Amino acid sequence: MRILAKYKNGNYTVTLYDDGTKVKRTEDDFFVADFPDSIDIKITDYCENGCPMCHENSSIKGAHGDLRHPIIDTFPAGMEAAIGGGNPLAHPDLLPFLERLKERGIIANLTVNVIDLKKKRDLLERLVNDRLIYGLGVSCMAYDEYAVDYALSHPNVVLHLINGIFPPNDYKRMYGKPLKILLLGYKLFGKGKAYDSPALRENMRATEMQLGEMLDKFRVISFDNLALKQLNVKETIGEKLYDSIYMGEDGDASMYVDLVKKEYSLSSSSEERYMIAGSLRECFHELRKKKE
Repeated sequence: MRILAKYKNGNYTVTLYDDGTKVKRTEDDFFVADFPDSIDIKITDYCENGCPMCHENSSIKGAHGDLRHPIIDTFPAGMEAAIGGGNPLAHPDLLPFLERLKERGIIANLTVNVIDLKKKRDLLERLVNDRLIYGLGVSCMAYDEYAVDYALSHPNVVLHLINGIFPPNDYKRMYGKPLKILLLGYKLFGKGKAYDSPALRENMRATEMQLGEMLDKFRVISFDNLALKQLNVKETIGEKLYDSIYMGEDGDASMYVDLVKKEYSLSSSSEERYMIAGSLRECFHELRKKKE
């Protein structure tokens, strides 16, 4: 594995490898970050896909974010930026924005819908080949052979699967394939509130029940914090293993930045949001104070 970044953050060091592995080390019994190791950053609310559960309420009327905002110049080198929308590929300033992040030493990752992967495959491969992005997340609502084949031939691709939306039996169709998958918690936010249903909740329960058998069926299986809670992952893998790989709560070493509304928060589903003022580090410290 090649090291993409290595830096000190607060009382620990971070080493980030080109396969997506992140290692944190400290001599203390706890981790205290001085700035976020990673941020989710929304660059647009524009999207043509009309996903019925979209927690961002993105649409064809959605506005683009300001990719020249001064906070970008305060991003610390080595930090990961997970870029999304809306459809980030629709933003007219995406390329110069990614070039700016690369110049600053930011490790950029991009999340797109499988619909947009099929439309813009050549562009996405260019972004990877030019090292403007390192990780590519592909969101799928159900099993998609095109997305699976693409992920199998591109080691930097992670399939993003929403708990409750992705059918439990469709996980089984991917068993034994060397795939990287990320399970995302279902967000009762934006359109997600209205789309919630008994059938969706039953899918969540079924996924939780089969989680134990899923764990060794993929090359990598990971979870966001919401999915960890919804699927009771700690109970499945055991407290010792869970504690050794858990990266912390939202806001411990991560945050959300919305360049459309010029706001920041603990996560993309946080009700409490604040107007961006000052550097990323200053915004992060404000979040930490509010958490306390």
